[in-house]
Amino acid sequence: MVEREGPLLGLRARSRVSSFPPGLSRGLTWCMTPDNHKHDDAWHPAILNKGGNTMKSFYMGIDVSKGYADFVIINQQKQPVVKSFQLDDTFDGHSRLHEIISRFSTDHPQAVMCAAVESTGGYENNWYNTLIRLQASLNIKTARLNPLAVMHNSKADLKKNTTDKISAKNIAEYLIAHPEKVVYQQQDKFASLRKQWGFVQMLTKQCTQLLNQLHSLLYTANPELLNYCRNEMPAWVLKLLLQYPTAAKLKKARDKTVAKIPYVSLTRAKQLITAAKHSVASATDPLTAQLVTATVEQILQLKKTIAAQTSLMAAQCDVPEVKLLKTFTGIGDISAIGLILEIQSVSRFKNVKKLASFWGLHPVYKLSGDGSGAFKMSKQGRVNPRKILYTVSLSAIEHNPVIKPIYQYHLQQGKHKMDAIGICMHKILRIIYGMLKNNTAFDPKVDAANRQRSLPDMTGNPKKNKNRRFQSYDSKAPVSRRQRKKRLEREQSHSVITDTKPGISAPVPIGDIISDMLCNI
Repeated sequence: MVEREGPLLGLRARSRVSSFPPGLSRGLTWCMTPDNHKHDDAWHPAILNKGGNTMKSFYMGIDVSKGYADFVIINQQKQPVVKSFQLDDTFDGHSRLHEIISRFSTDHPQAVMCAAVESTGGYENNWYNTLIRLQASLNIKTARLNPLAVMHNSKADLKKNTTDKISAKNIAEYLIAHPEKVVYQQQDKFASLRKQWGFVQMLTKQCTQLLNQLHSLLYTANPELLNYCRNEMPAWVLKLLLQYPTAAKLKKARDKTVAKIPYVSLTRAKQLITAAKHSVASATDPLTAQLVTATVEQILQLKKTIAAQTSLMAAQCDVPEVKLLKTFTGIGDISAIGLILEIQSVSRFKNVKKLASFWGLHPVYKLSGDGSGAFKMSKQGRVNPRKILYTVSLSAIEHNPVIKPIYQYHLQQGKHKMDAIGICMHKILRIIYGMLKNNTAFDPKVDAANRQRSLPDMTGNPKKNKNRRFQSYDSKAPVSRRQRKKRLEREQSHSVITDTKPGISAPVPIGDIISDMLCNI
């Protein structure tokens, strides 16, 4: 290692001439302490064995395809130790993988193997579970990676070609380049609960598809009934369609017979029959009637199955975090289970901003072609947790005394209804994160104290810019005209705060700041 005096006083530049740790590029790195000769990547976690000695690490990348997978094992210098090989997703293939890893562990007894697969919609689960089981007998750690992160890491290396072998090596290299972002799993305690949740979600999706199909059929069979189905399909409409699938059959019915259907009064029965007699329905054939009846039977059966599975899932769920989330007014059994399955462990996220970004709730500035811009929800994360939070927000706006005033306040400020709901979703997310992190039930007093502590300083003291803590603004600096204008406005705003009474502040113009940021992109 060669050290050279840097251009700044008290700083030294260090250049690695011979070898450099993996994951870092060659070149100069600055350190604030001139006598510190440690590597810059000293944060890289060292793996120690029982005797306290450092263990050598190897990395296995697995690119999963339908029915087979490609494997590669590399060392910390990103050099292949075991060349690429391919195994089928069968019992023999998994047994062969066990033999290969066992033989490798025997040849390298003082080494630990870090293996990873990408999330590929479920195709990786068989290999992932096999590696999890091998952790009990072999010195191996297993992780599941985000394919988007692996793709961007491979693009940063300027790789041109993409094959299964190269993809497997890209996964292994990601483990070396970003160890702080990899979470190695020991055992998925929510595996069975996640399967049941996925089954209910699949049934719900099928039910929605059938309801859409039924709307299309009713448009030609009995369009007057659609006036009662503006928001959702009522249960009494489904039972009515079982007996009278078309307007041609409904107009021949007796009002007292129709009134026997639950939630159908005699007055409504007469209205339905009268509307059917003057219907503009174009489909009166028996085939259309049979399709309507079959569709309604499927919908009722799916609704019954969904209700039974949901009740069973809520009754068998014995997760402490679910009971904790249910203390928040607006979160029920199903919402709590869905949120916990998405979060898994709150320790995965360093702070609530990481969780908000993972779910796509963080704000981003979007600029249109005509020059108008505004802050919007990014919606770049997972969709399912946003759906759950949206439902929870609607319930909390009606019944939660903490969320309801926030929603009403932002509506009074002129925000759109959906914008106010998005703010409530972000607020509920912060509350959920605090409850799980501190393992405490929801307490409105704690939330009020946190909001009071986060209020801006109203004592009249100007807020200091942390980026300028080593030097204040110099009027002689050769800055641009826009930057000079911003500095003058900031100086004037600070003087106004000093001269005015407490509680009155002159804000820094955010428009110029945003425009300057966009110009520098």
